[in-house]
Amino acid sequence: MAEPVATAPLQITVLWSGQARQVQAWWGALPAGSTVADALQASGIPADSAEAQAAVEGSAVGLWGRQVALADALKDGDRVEIYRPLRVDPKVARRERFMQQGSRSSGLFAKKRPGAKAGY
Repeated sequence: MAEPVATAPLQITVLWSGQARQVQAWWGALPAGSTVADALQASGIPADSAEAQAAVEGSAVGLWGRQVALADALKDGDRVEIYRPLRVDPKVARRERFMQQGSRSSGLFAKKRPGAKAGY
């Protein structure tokens, strides 16, 4: 009969940024087979912030920049991220910047050197 193989604990990082340039981080070890929900519970970060709790309940969590479900299994070295909602749609922000700069001073329409064609 084979002896059960002992598995090493998973080293996990949980990150939450409630505001720009303010990051809360938790590093810890969890047993093998742990899920994203287990990591969030062990970190205690969602309990500290109502906004983080709302993000977790809305499934705005991910691993290394990819959104995942709370029931997904973790691997050693995973980074669990709690995402906050966007305050401005990136497409709208880009359009507003373009309107402020004008069509002649940005993008392909800007002149790079005297006498050059637009876009070069």
